[in-house]
Amino acid sequence: MSDYLIFIGGGALALAIGAILGYFARQNIARRQLGSVEEIIRKKQDRANKEAQKIILEARNKANQILEDIRREKELQESEIRNLEHQLDIKRKKINQNFEMLQQKEKELQVKTNRLRQFKEELETSRKSIQESLEKIATMTKEEAKEKIFSDIEKEYEQEIKERIAKLERDKEERFETKAREILATAIQKYGVPTIQDFTVIEVPIPNDEIKGRIIGKEGRNIKAFERMTGVELIVDDTPQVVFLSSFDPEKREIARIVLERLIKDSRIQPARIEEIAKKVKEEMPIIMEKIGQEAAFKIKIFDLDPKIHQLLGRLQFRASFGQNVLLHSIEVAILAESIAREIGADKKVAKKAGLLHDIGKAVDYEIEGSHTEIGARILEKYGVEKEVIDAVKSHHEEYPYTSVEGIIVQTADAISSARPGARNDASEDYLNRIEDLEKIALSFEGVQDAYAIEAGRELRVFVRSDEIDDLGAKRLAREIADAIEEELKYPGEIKVLVIREKRLIEYAR
Repeated sequence: MSDYLIFIGGGALALAIGAILGYFARQNIARRQLGSVEEIIRKKQDRANKEAQKIILEARNKANQILEDIRREKELQESEIRNLEHQLDIKRKKINQNFEMLQQKEKELQVKTNRLRQFKEELETSRKSIQESLEKIATMTKEEAKEKIFSDIEKEYEQEIKERIAKLERDKEERFETKAREILATAIQKYGVPTIQDFTVIEVPIPNDEIKGRIIGKEGRNIKAFERMTGVELIVDDTPQVVFLSSFDPEKREIARIVLERLIKDSRIQPARIEEIAKKVKEEMPIIMEKIGQEAAFKIKIFDLDPKIHQLLGRLQFRASFGQNVLLHSIEVAILAESIAREIGADKKVAKKAGLLHDIGKAVDYEIEGSHTEIGARILEKYGVEKEVIDAVKSHHEEYPYTSVEGIIVQTADAISSARPGARNDASEDYLNRIEDLEKIALSFEGVQDAYAIEAGRELRVFVRSDEIDDLGAKRLAREIADAIEEELKYPGEIKVLVIREKRLIEYAR
């Protein structure tokens, strides 16, 4: 037991001694470690101090450099400012010198102005004095003298002034007339439609003369049936390989021609067949007319017309005015109007379309009340034709005022187409009567010596007595004769009235 206690006590003593020794050992180790950390911290502090001093030194150097740059820039600016001030001083001195010179010139000018005013007053005084003296000598005032001088000059140069005015008017008219002739000649040369038309009778070719018997039929029944269904006279005579259709109605003649050609081609010619084909052709006529009108429009390159207008144009193929085919006339007017518009710089598209459609009312003027111009305008409005085209159509017979140059162009082209030789089938008797009537109208006026209708009645030359009618009277007489012709006569196109006043002065040298 005691040994056990001794063992335990020795063990406890050993533990205590070990603990004391361990404590001192740890203290010694901690002391060494602490010294090592302090040394590291001290070295880092030294390094940081050195870097801080280096940065401060660099910053100080940079600041010194910036200050030096600022100083130099300030000195440069001060130098520039001094130079500018010097230049301003020089300019200021020059301005002062110029101002002093201007003041001096102004004083001199004022002196000259005063002197001139004084001279003007003296001159006005002298002028008044001279004028008073002249009025006393001439026994008339200034206004009376001026009026007398003007009157004398006017009397002395009256004839020369009249001659100069007349010459200017002639030159102007000649220039305008020459230019107009050039334009119209250019337009007319570009196109011309055939003037020979079938008025009442047309020929229909047949393959051979044997078919004439079938056309006549037994006891002429085929001819009777044909004439009854078409309203056209069928003439079969001895003329080889041809028969004739006679009617004053062009549309009926065309229907009869188509019916006859189909019968000949079909070779079955009998009353029932004639009636059948005639009814069919009459039903097809609107389509045929539309095709004719479409071809006419396409021929002159107008592609935007309504089919109904094409049909009315086609109907014009079977209308005549004074013996002139209306559709051919319309095509010619369209081409002439386009050419004239191109020459003078007008709208050629409007002129061409208005020229083609200007007589569209004649297609139905026998069905609707009103002039063909009014009817045509209503038709074109109904089918959406452009307003400028309608205005040109409405004014082509002067029933409505002109609203554009294209209207005048269409009227001119219409007159050209109607008046050119052979276009219309006027009888010789009517022509001679019109010529005689023109001359009678001119001779009915006082002061007229002679009158002659020339150029196929397109020009009336009137010679007046110079001792009864002066220049102004001659001009008035031309207008009065033209008005009388417009009121009393009916004629296509226009008639030129030319009044000639000739004064002959004769002197003898002995």
